Amino acid sequence: MNDILAGLLHAAHLIFTLDTDLIEISLRSLRVTLSAVLVSSLIGLPLGCWLAVQRFRFRRLAIATLNALMGLPPVVVGLIVYLLLSRSGPFGVFGLLFTPTAMIIAQVVILTPLIASISHQAIRDLWAEYHDLLISLNTTRRQRIMTLLWDGRRALLTASLAGFGRGIGEVGAIMIVGGNIDHATRVLTTAISLETGKGNFALALALGFILIGLAVAVNLIIHSLSRTEVSGRW
Repeated sequence: MNDILAGLLHAAHLIFTLDTDLIEISLRSLRVTLSAVLVSSLIGLPLGCWLAVQRFRFRRLAIATLNALMGLPPVVVGLIVYLLLSRSGPFGVFGLLFTPTAMIIAQVVILTPLIASISHQAIRDLWAEYHDLLISLNTTRRQRIMTLLWDGRRALLTASLAGFGRGIGEVGAIMIVGGNIDHATRVLTTAISLETGKGNFALALALGFILIGLAVAVNLIIHSLSRTEVSGRW
């Protein structure tokens, strides 16, 4: 209990004194996660919508595989990305290992199946409702997908926010590919892991409380900017 209280006090001190290391780590955490969510959404949202609209031979298998990939172990993803980006790997020439870019790549691999699967579930129900109308209007496949993406934007926003929630708390994969290098690749989650290993529980808890507050704040800001609460529903 004393550690929790000390963590809260330490978190308040770091925030009110505008600790430079905290600001740097927090901004890096946001930059990495928001970049990964943006790329994953650009891939996952149209993919989920396409799977809801398109009919093909192995569609059920593709959906089942996508759902299974939602449970990808982050450390395994980190290991695979590490091997691909290492000096002896096929992409080692780009020198991306132990950089924020490598961390973004690892998060994109983790988040894309999650966002695609959630968006597929949302668009599938919407497609059942709009199917006859869109078919009768003789719309193209692209027009159907764009219509569903627009009308289902509230549910798709939830899918992206779910991706953000998982990404901001990710530690295993980004620890492997980022290396937790001070002033380079250290983010809030890896800093928490480091301080816990050092036995500095007050600082680890403080960073943890800041991480939770940051995740909640970003979600509230996005909901506010998107006016999700308009019309009396979330």
